[in-house]
Amino acid sequence: MSIFSEIFIWWDGQTMGTRFFTWRQGVKVGEDAQGNQYYKQKKGPKRWVAYNGYVEATRVPPAWHAWLHHTVDNPPSEQEYEAKEWQVDHHANMTGTRDAYRPKGSMLSEGNRAKVSGDYEAWSPNQK
Repeated sequence: MSIFSEIFIWWDGQTMGTRFFTWRQGVKVGEDAQGNQYYKQKKGPKRWVAYNGYVEATRVPPAWHAWLHHTVDNPPSEQEYEAKEWQVDHHANMTGTRDAYRPKGSMLSEGNRAKVSGDYEAWSPNQK
């Protein structure tokens, strides 16, 4: 990463300001399976994540999310965390890409969607 990137670009990792604050005030408490690193302030309530790569909030696993938002006091690295059966692994947000979900009948998709009872029928003055 170039010095320009570290100063101005926040969406692809830490900026220089965040890196400096982390170096001065941060204590690393753990890391998740994606390589994101989690920190807390030496003397204070702040908690934050340093993303490994693109900054995308959905990349924070549920256990770390709970710790970041002060829902739990101990980070998952200090306790045995067991995921619920309904919790799934992260999948990237594909909105805006060619891999985005496009339902049948969408302007960007093939096919026609099935008619439903709430479909609109245009009024015409010639109809009786």
